[in-house]
Amino acid sequence: MTRSLLVAVLAVAMTVMAGMSSAAAETQSWRHVPVPAQVRPQAGLNEAVAFGPERAWAVGADAVGREAPGFPLVLRWDGSAWQRQSLPGIGWQGELLSVAGTSPTAVWAVGRDSAGGAHLLRHDGSAWSESRPPRGVLLTEVVTGGGETWLIGSRDGAQVLLRRDGSGWQDVPAPPGAVYGLHILAADDVWAAGETASGAAVSHWDGQAWQQTIVNGFPRSAVGSVLAVSPTEVWAGGSAGFVGGPVGRPIPPLLVRFDGQAWNRVAVPADFGGITSLVPTPSGALGWVSVANSQKWGPPGSSPPLVPGPDFLAWNGQSFAEYGEPAVAGEGDSRTLRLAPVPGTATVWSVGRATGPENTFAPRILRFG
Repeated sequence: MTRSLLVAVLAVAMTVMAGMSSAAAETQSWRHVPVPAQVRPQAGLNEAVAFGPERAWAVGADAVGREAPGFPLVLRWDGSAWQRQSLPGIGWQGELLSVAGTSPTAVWAVGRDSAGGAHLLRHDGSAWSESRPPRGVLLTEVVTGGGETWLIGSRDGAQVLLRRDGSGWQDVPAPPGAVYGLHILAADDVWAAGETASGAAVSHWDGQAWQQTIVNGFPRSAVGSVLAVSPTEVWAGGSAGFVGGPVGRPIPPLLVRFDGQAWNRVAVPADFGGITSLVPTPSGALGWVSVANSQKWGPPGSSPPLVPGPDFLAWNGQSFAEYGEPAVAGEGDSRTLRLAPVPGTATVWSVGRATGPENTFAPRILRFG
């Protein structure tokens, strides 16, 4: 075979392989991953964190009936299946609300018991154990990033932020209003998503003070997730709120982007719903957006007037690709969607709870990649 013919054959082969790879990428979809069989009905998951392809945690509640408060639930991914984890010495009823960690040997989870008491758990790489929560604080979320660990909560009805400092927790001044989510780059570089009486707000902490911006002034609008790609690219997502209208009127999703000068609203291919998570690609750019209760207006004159919208949006730097969650036998759509990227990979987990039989609910785990 002559050199020119060999080069031509190799070029064709590479083109075919590239086409196959592209086609495979285009046909990727979200897949349902079952929970362990010992997880009882009426369970639900609230959040997950991943440290690699073979190590991830998900937390929530394992309930025993429609009205029962349930028990704290921890699942661990071992690379092939989710396994329920034992919680020795932890016998209170309630649920775990959030989980995060700086490493596989420093994983934190916050929860609340049926009496409203706060709980703080820590995994040291071997086992879970109770850790003393900050005194008088009702915890709602734990967030890590940049080697930092922070808690979100309230004390006597006022917003509280706490930072892990050595072996204890130190109060950090909170921005005005409510804080629902954080993106931590360093101790002096933290972004907060929330709301004030004036609307959805994003705040930046420089180690000394917060600088807050109202990113959407529509009444009742709020953002709960924020992702800082760079000083000139920050995203925040939530719901746009509404005024008046019929009871149960759907609320539009809210996605805003900072370009270094101003915050601008970004159109998403959903007319109603709430953005619950923003997660990055391995390079740190915006990768995925989850939209809970996503709906669109149907064609004019259609009945019902609303049709399902995308549950997940993949951002390629210019536009969104729409993805729906897979159908699960005997269950409806997810009520909540919380994303957790797997570091160094294109894989993303989604955990939450879905509508179950007879209007009950069921735990839901989905995976992309």
